[in-house]
Amino acid sequence: MEALERITERVCRNGHPDDPETPRPLLSIDEFFEGNDVVGSIGCNLIDIPHPNEFFKVFKAISHRPDVKDIRIQVSAFDDPDWPFSDTVYIMTSASESEVGSWFPEHLKPDEIWEGFVNQDYEAYEIPTETRPVAVWWD
Repeated sequence: MEALERITERVCRNGHPDDPETPRPLLSIDEFFEGNDVVGSIGCNLIDIPHPNEFFKVFKAISHRPDVKDIRIQVSAFDDPDWPFSDTVYIMTSASESEVGSWFPEHLKPDEIWEGFVNQDYEAYEIPTETRPVAVWWD
């Protein structure tokens, strides 16, 4: 199965993510980034929009930290037929918001960081014990 078919099937599992009745998909970093070469699928408002591989490398490194148990990419929209779009990533961690912000190189720094999921419907996901979701968001 080709990457676009795979991600489309995964993202639309509970309905189309652009439908407000569909729970927001929460993809693993591998699900979101494997086969993703669509510049602007994440970090589209950063100066010199980075290639998704730059984000993937950073998230892979973060995922190996002892204070991180999981990372989930929220699919915010799927209005580009080439790949779903994300502006929010949830890091399941025991680290503080300021610590999480320090894990990003300057050119990939999120615009905002906060604790917890925003108030909307998400697909089923169990937060790993001894962690909480810390959101990183790019405007």
